[in-house]
Amino acid sequence: MDETSLKPGLRLAVGVSGGADSVALLRALKERSGPLGLVLHAAHLHHGLRGSEADADLAFARQLAADLGLPFHESRADTTAEAEANNETIEEAARRLRYGWFRQLMASGEVEAVATAHTRDDQAETVLAKFLRGAWTEGLSGIHPVVEFPEGRILRPLLATTRAEVEAYLNRFGQSWREDSSNHHLSFTRNRIRHELLPLLEGWNPRLREHLAQMAALARDEEAWWQTELAKLAPQLLLPGRAVRGGGRSGGEGVALDGSRLAALAPALQRRLLRYAAGQMGATLDFASTEALRSLALTGHAGQKRELAQGLRAERTLREVRLTVGPVAKAEKWAAAAVSEYSGTIPGEIVAPAFGLRLRIEVTTSDPLAEGQAGVSGQSAWLRNWKPGDRARLRYSSGPRKVKEVLERLRVTGSRRAVWPVLEVEGRIVWMQGVELEPEPGIYVAASSLDNGGDGASTEPLRNGTLEQG
Repeated sequence: MDETSLKPGLRLAVGVSGGADSVALLRALKERSGPLGLVLHAAHLHHGLRGSEADADLAFARQLAADLGLPFHESRADTTAEAEANNETIEEAARRLRYGWFRQLMASGEVEAVATAHTRDDQAETVLAKFLRGAWTEGLSGIHPVVEFPEGRILRPLLATTRAEVEAYLNRFGQSWREDSSNHHLSFTRNRIRHELLPLLEGWNPRLREHLAQMAALARDEEAWWQTELAKLAPQLLLPGRAVRGGGRSGGEGVALDGSRLAALAPALQRRLLRYAAGQMGATLDFASTEALRSLALTGHAGQKRELAQGLRAERTLREVRLTVGPVAKAEKWAAAAVSEYSGTIPGEIVAPAFGLRLRIEVTTSDPLAEGQAGVSGQSAWLRNWKPGDRARLRYSSGPRKVKEVLERLRVTGSRRAVWPVLEVEGRIVWMQGVELEPEPGIYVAASSLDNGGDGASTEPLRNGTLEQG
């Protein structure tokens, strides 16, 4: 256990779910609270999930705190309602609510910090999940040992400890713990990584978890160094407003970088500065968008423009690349309104020249009375451009997501975003270009592109999960 952040007199609450990791952390800190001079508390948030099982978790945590003679804090949340209201997955909402409550505890003054029981295994799973999502260095830094909030700090003393070591420690005491049944549900991405992907990869490298944790430490330190450097360099290289004839700069929104000065820098610093500048405008750039912006800055011609993520716009002037944020262009709105809907019947085929698509819709069972599939044959299907309010259920997601936010996460921008196609059946989005959706019972959709917008289908399918950006 890492004790470097545990200072004498620290009023520290331990987040106790009832699982092995948090029970071990609470017991270990209780043992060390005297020598370390800690004022220890226990805290449990009931997320309103898993019914009586979660009630039993709360009772277990409350009793454990009583057995150890510790003050106990508890609260309840409706995670499902919060997830729906904020268009989040259950995992996202639970995490937001948990840390929100921890911050309330610290703001109350009863505790100064909260310790959570993340282990090296959690770190490995997090880094691998971030890698699969295409994270930059800041994402690969994974779970940080200390997180600073205005109200106080979140501490992770077990980040160098494995789950096996945690359970061995508890078994020495004969200390029981609770098992969360949802940890085995493969509908959650983290569980699939934990139970399927990591064991598979460890067949290639048994020390993979250790190496992923080391990668997080390296990424964290390098990210900290970069942030320090950018804090020094950015004020020298980012220019506010727009250059005016005769020298000087006008006021107004936006930032700019001098193209020749940017070109003289190493590519790593170019990317960092461009992403930093985008961040100043409230936008986050993925790799493709960063490279597109870098290309515009280094080789673009005056007057050339690009539409990037979250309304970010880039324009190349004679000497600079300027970044501004604006509403959706009128041309994009016109394009969205100009696309017609295409209808078909299941099973059947829809040919949509405006989208450059051919969709083949099949019934996946010959039994029309199969559970969840009755009535699929003969239903109408509509291929159309997405519209505000549309929701789709992504594969392995616990709930529907707004199509608008899915496109934002995929960094789909410009005119293609305005006319992004979806397939609707009985009011449900069952297919969406470039996104893997949860399979609709009884329906299989195969999409292929049309040659030059005509009626001849190309041999290259448009596979779900493949995002093609212009």
